[in-house]
Amino acid sequence: MERKLKNLLITGGCGFIGSNFIHYLFSEPSFNGNVINVDSLTYAGNLENLELIQKKYGGKRYFFEKTDICNRKEIEGIFKKYDIDTVIHFAAESHVDRSVLGPEAFIKTNVMGTYTLLDVARQYWNVSLDNSRDDVLFHHISTDEVYGSLGSTGYFTETTAYDPRSPYSASKASSDHIVMAYSHTFGMPVTLSNCSNNYGPYQFPEKLIPLMIMNIKKGKPLPVYGEGKNIRDWIYVEDHNRAVWQIINKGKTGEKYNIGGENEWQNIDLLKKLIEITSKKCNLNPTDVENTIVHVKDRPGHDARYAIDCSKIKKELGWERKMTFEQGLSLTVDWYLSNSEWIEHILSGEYKNWIQKNYTDR
Repeated sequence: MERKLKNLLITGGCGFIGSNFIHYLFSEPSFNGNVINVDSLTYAGNLENLELIQKKYGGKRYFFEKTDICNRKEIEGIFKKYDIDTVIHFAAESHVDRSVLGPEAFIKTNVMGTYTLLDVARQYWNVSLDNSRDDVLFHHISTDEVYGSLGSTGYFTETTAYDPRSPYSASKASSDHIVMAYSHTFGMPVTLSNCSNNYGPYQFPEKLIPLMIMNIKKGKPLPVYGEGKNIRDWIYVEDHNRAVWQIINKGKTGEKYNIGGENEWQNIDLLKKLIEITSKKCNLNPTDVENTIVHVKDRPGHDARYAIDCSKIKKELGWERKMTFEQGLSLTVDWYLSNSEWIEHILSGEYKNWIQKNYTDR
């Protein structure tokens, strides 16, 4: 049997990657199904991200349900109401600094929320080891942070042992294990992807790239953890979403795939590249902007380096990254400079004060 991909439940569809994925789906000629977006609209979820989709497809092929993924009764009702055949699970608490300050929300959403979705899907689809199904799918979105920290060499592969270092990465590692356990124990048709750092439009302004663009534009200090030598692999969000689309269409059930940008940057070098691009677009002197860089105390458990080996998805599914980092950063800077109203709308006064005192590289 082929997967239906007709009634897609997208969790966290009002967040950064989820909303970009929904935009991608409706631009993909091979997709003619329906999208059911489930989001509890926490501070990082924003209905404005999908205004164009709502206007064009709302009530026809796009449906929004404001629901907490931990609410089993409501999730069961959504499965029945829309006859869900595919789950693409983006919803997660994802801010590392926030997980240090308050781990409980991360355990609740990332662990219990994933369990609830899995168990509702298993029962609705009537999946068991004796009743395996190939026409439905649960795809789980995860992070490279579950693998821990790399030294100056080497790469994360799909067989790298998990070694999470923060409450955030520990909660995501837990959810990964639960997903794979449901595959082995109950015959649940699952796929799983671990991705490197995403960037692009609609990213919440607490994250490194949008925060620095905003601060450069406004002439505010540019805080950098420690010496800024921590290394991350960056991927443009549309390249990530194309990979997810490849996996849910062609990926083998029970398999996991690493998605990476093959694009490693030290945080300090990335910031200097952002200064170069943003200064030019804002008619600023890049030397003056660099002088606003402030090195602050490093955060607890700050992983030194992440780097993804994505040869499996390239070889098995034919996926390739299309966006160069220079192009992607330029497009991203343009988007944030042109959408200051969007930024102001989603930042509450309390949160606005918080992010000016904090910095994250995730």
